[in-house]
Amino acid sequence: MTTRSDKVRRFRELHRAGCFAIPNPWDVGGARMMTALGFEALATTSSGYAFSKGKTDMTLDVGRDEALGHAAEIVASTHLPVSIDSEDCYADTPDGVGETVRLAAEAGLAGLSIEDRQPNAATPIREFDDAVARVTAAVAAARKYDIVLTARADGLGARAYGLDEALRRLKAFEALGADVLYVPALPDLAAVQQVCRSVSTPINHVIGLGAPGLSFRQIADAGVRRISLGGSLAKPMGGVLLQTCQTIARGDFSDLEQGTSWNTLRNPAPVLQEKVRA
Repeated sequence: MTTRSDKVRRFRELHRAGCFAIPNPWDVGGARMMTALGFEALATTSSGYAFSKGKTDMTLDVGRDEALGHAAEIVASTHLPVSIDSEDCYADTPDGVGETVRLAAEAGLAGLSIEDRQPNAATPIREFDDAVARVTAAVAAARKYDIVLTARADGLGARAYGLDEALRRLKAFEALGADVLYVPALPDLAAVQQVCRSVSTPINHVIGLGAPGLSFRQIADAGVRRISLGGSLAKPMGGVLLQTCQTIARGDFSDLEQGTSWNTLRNPAPVLQEKVRA
């Protein structure tokens, strides 16, 4: 795949072909590692990137230009389709949403997302009509610039509404023409199954927010087409760094002696494709 159009086409095909895992690197080294391991697409993580920069996710700490610049670096590091975790599209208005979609396509991205969340601690979730107007603008721009659009209903994680309202929003986003639908923080497998039964558009399920302990096969059998990791990959890596530094602070350097070689990190053995998609 050498052109963005090729990557967009491949990204669409992946959602039609079955369930696949899409990991979320927060730097170029991780993106290259995941590419070498045989994953078929990548997505950025707003939380993982924000942490790596000492910033806070879901605030205005990371703006549109910075997020798109980071995503462009990931795009340049791999031949795979890349989708950006673009939060609320970094825009207050539907016109601004459309502009973000255009800029994402210009950055070489194959996909992007739009949330009904907003960077407002007092009112973290937008009203239904506002969310619909913004997804309407995003869909129109996504069709114009040929990019895969994921529409998210984030109210469960924010405890702003329940599953019934999440489904109401997903159905509205589906009717508008979103390519992928996404409800973070589903509580259990039954909820995952209910979401997949309620719509025909491909569903993304994220690991690490709700529904603990599920296997790839359980999620795929529920009807999910894409499994993302969000910030759930960055958090344990940060935990390893924290634990190692705590050990060093006590005068013990033994953890460093068990480190993986640079050669292995740069050139990991690929994983059999059956293990990362089905």
